[in-house]
Amino acid sequence: MKRLILLGVMVATSPAVVADAARGKTLHDEHCMKCHDTGVYSRDNRFIKNSEALAKQVQRCQLSAGAQWFDEDVSDVVEYLNTTFYKFE
Repeated sequence: MKRLILLGVMVATSPAVVADAARGKTLHDEHCMKCHDTGVYSRDNRFIKNSEALAKQVQRCQLSAGAQWFDEDVSDVVEYLNTTFYKFE
């Protein structure tokens, strides 16, 4: 039983499971702001309508910017954008 609890704690606190919005902001500001400002996230005609679309767009943008992020980096940026601008559930 103790092993299951420890495993659960390890998984719940794993960086792959818990995105870091503060780190996402740092990555965003360093890479994404080279191409656009934050106005693209709050414009009336934005085409991102859910969290899946947001994740796909962040992935496309990081490739275009040549950032070569890990999946955790993309998750962190998605978390930052979602908590700050989009507010998807």
